[in-house]
Amino acid sequence: MQEITPFRRKHLLQVLQDSEQATRPSDAALSTYFHIHRTIGSKDRRWISETFYGMIRWSGLIDYFSPRPISNENRIETYLKLNPSECLQDISIPAHVRVSFPKHFYNLLVESLGFEKAWGFCQASNDQAPTTVRVNLLKSSRDDLLARWKDFQAFPCKDSSSGIVFPQRVNFFGLPEFKEGLFEVQDEASQLVSARIEAGPGDQVLDFCSGSGGKTLAFAHLLEGKGQIYLHDVRSAALEQAKKRLHRAGIQNSQLLLNDSPQKTRLKGKMDWVLVDTPCSGSGTLRRNPDMKWKFSPEDLTRLVLLQREIFQEALQYLKPGGKIVYSTCSIFPQENEEQARYFEENFNVESLPPHFFSFPAKGGMDGFFAATFKRT
Repeated sequence: MQEITPFRRKHLLQVLQDSEQATRPSDAALSTYFHIHRTIGSKDRRWISETFYGMIRWSGLIDYFSPRPISNENRIETYLKLNPSECLQDISIPAHVRVSFPKHFYNLLVESLGFEKAWGFCQASNDQAPTTVRVNLLKSSRDDLLARWKDFQAFPCKDSSSGIVFPQRVNFFGLPEFKEGLFEVQDEASQLVSARIEAGPGDQVLDFCSGSGGKTLAFAHLLEGKGQIYLHDVRSAALEQAKKRLHRAGIQNSQLLLNDSPQKTRLKGKMDWVLVDTPCSGSGTLRRNPDMKWKFSPEDLTRLVLLQREIFQEALQYLKPGGKIVYSTCSIFPQENEEQARYFEENFNVESLPPHFFSFPAKGGMDGFFAATFKRT
């Protein structure tokens, strides 16, 4: 059984309580807590963070074994004694409890993926995700950064030519290389999805659901400062964050489009490339946001599939004849991926350009992403 000091117990209990009451994701709640309680040292922060996320991942199994009435105090004691790997082989425990997933979510995974793939996904989702960054090729190269980071024992990604993996967690935002705009934190699969935008100098590109601009930052160097990239999102706060990131990265040929921007009308039918990184279940990145599995419902998936079709149809208006549109998700569900790609080709004026990109979460591997490229006919 792990030892726990009264100091750590006190703060862990408070973090658990705050996360239960917060409407934001758990990582945001934890970040806010540490921002308020600045006196907590780095070692204690690390222990509290790792224990907190571990308890969220395994809360289904924790509650199965916790004494009644269930309380956070009981949960902590149960978790510190728990060995999840032993429980995986115990067939007396219901399958969804062994992998610590809600029953309805687990059943949907088995129905959509088959037992073996669903079981592997659940196990991978309970592991920590690798820490990966992408080099800003406008300002540096992977070899240069690897040389500067040799003390971190960082190594190149297997598939992304601009990706670097760190074997341990690092405070990236405190590094001088981050302040210089030499890199961004981005999973390797997300980098490979961004690479589906094969734009060139002078092209007009629209990142239709840009968020804070993560994928734009990954492909912007291809334009060599020529042409124009438009970032559109319904969330103005996300675009404000994108503005800061674009400035730090040295990207000057970009414009932000608010949802009600009158400029949108004149851009219709003008884009060489459109990226539609749609809202989705986020199932492919579940290990980074473990609380999401406890908030998910099958009704969410049905709603998202309809929303994705609406967004794709709207984004398609901006593509010129012969232009290319990339549809992407961070989902592992075929309903949001392959089935959507078939729907788009059957119902819209587009021709699929295979192969599709698909990655599946695995221990030490990339997140789960999907991308399909279409040409407007």
